[in-house]
Amino acid sequence: MQGIAMESTKTESYFVFMNYDPEYERLRADRTKRREQELNLYLSRKHDELLASTLEAGSYRKTLSLVIIDGFQVEITEDQANVLRSAKGVRIVEKNQELA
Repeated sequence: MQGIAMESTKTESYFVFMNYDPEYERLRADRTKRREQELNLYLSRKHDELLASTLEAGSYRKTLSLVIIDGFQVEITEDQANVLRSAKGVRIVEKNQELA
């Protein structure tokens, strides 16, 4: 077997947490039903746009946007996690650790 570095294609679940966003904070502070829906749409769109502008289409699967904090869960490779770590607006990218 030759020592050729292969790109990792195994996808795993990662959590991505975003930097401070004043629009998120404004929407989150207003607890009306309409604002909650607006917040959900805002975050989902924001997270989708980040993924679309950073990773190749079809190479990831977002599974969840988190409203309580500005973050989301996505199934990606370790290489893609490293790309997201350097994306503008991203604070932390952490692999989901399953509890035994």
